Amino acid sequence: MKIRKGKLATILAAMLLAATQPARADITVGVSLSSTGPGAALGIPEKNAVALMPAEIGGEKVNYVVLDDGTDPSAATKNARKLVTEDQVDVLVGSSVTPSSLAIAEVAVESRTPQISIAPINLPPEKNTWVFRTPQHNSVMAGALVAHMKKAGVRKLGFIGYSDAYGEDWLTAIKPLLEQAGIALTTTERFNRTDTSVSGQVLKVVASRPDAVLVVASGSPAALPQTALKERGFTGQIYQTHAAANPAFLKVAGAKAEGTIMPIGPVVVVDQIADSHPSKAAGAAFVKAYEAKYGAGSFSSFAGHAYDAYHLLAAAIPVALKSAKPGTAEFRQALRDALEASKDVVGVHGVFTMTPQDHFGMDERGRVLIQVVQGGYKLLPM
Repeated sequence: MKIRKGKLATILAAMLLAATQPARADITVGVSLSSTGPGAALGIPEKNAVALMPAEIGGEKVNYVVLDDGTDPSAATKNARKLVTEDQVDVLVGSSVTPSSLAIAEVAVESRTPQISIAPINLPPEKNTWVFRTPQHNSVMAGALVAHMKKAGVRKLGFIGYSDAYGEDWLTAIKPLLEQAGIALTTTERFNRTDTSVSGQVLKVVASRPDAVLVVASGSPAALPQTALKERGFTGQIYQTHAAANPAFLKVAGAKAEGTIMPIGPVVVVDQIADSHPSKAAGAAFVKAYEAKYGAGSFSSFAGHAYDAYHLLAAAIPVALKSAKPGTAEFRQALRDALEASKDVVGVHGVFTMTPQDHFGMDERGRVLIQVVQGGYKLLPM
């Protein structure tokens, strides 16, 4: 097939122009969440929050590619690899639960793609470089609980939590704090996210005669030990972690959730915190927008953790754009560097200031204590 000289010149010119064009301007955010499976109570509100994220940052269009990992670490790995290799994302966001977030972190480190985890994962220093988090570090939340326990005169604490990284991380965080406060752990029991009964574990916890019990679980599965403890006649204080503060837990536990105390980000009780709190305005605006779209009373703290990923990106992307174009390794590196340099970034859960040593970035402004009262949350003094 012959090509006329004029047409050939046009084709060559087009090819030359394409070769000299800078990298694409659109920013691509790859998201893997647990929209189904045991972590769905976390992943669904997080997915809802992504739908509310602005489609432009720093004057550039942002494309969000959202996948479901089914609360399965293997699926999360597969999603992350697809997002990195096929979609060529500039940043990874997710997942909803700790095991799946750890799986994504492996891909993030390997591919040198920044990750914003929505679960409070812990990593060794050599794998921490590319990974940032929006939830509060477990030690920050554990500190609030132990302070309340000490003030309330708790001397013996029972523990029942997930038999995975989330349960282990919480145990690691709270043990030294309990020792400092003179509070003894009477027993440590574990259960799986997919278990339908914890009768045996709860029987052992109650038999150890603790003054209080800490349940370390998330979403609706957190209601399983809660209800079993009440059914066994346990009358001491029950504490839950911030992963249980959502409508799914309240719905499943029902009246048996009454009186439970947990630490949580201020956005959950944004109407009760002081007007002077730095996250008051951002939190109130987000809750209003979320419930306008998804219904009154639908807001969950997990939606806030997802939306804080946007707040971090909104601060970091304009900085990264000064030195590189999206779609390049240079931009991913620049974005990682900008995330690590985040300072006083106001989110709905608190204020982020990252450092090379701290990729959580939130201090005590990112926590409050709440108690379940008549099916809702009441802010407690700290």
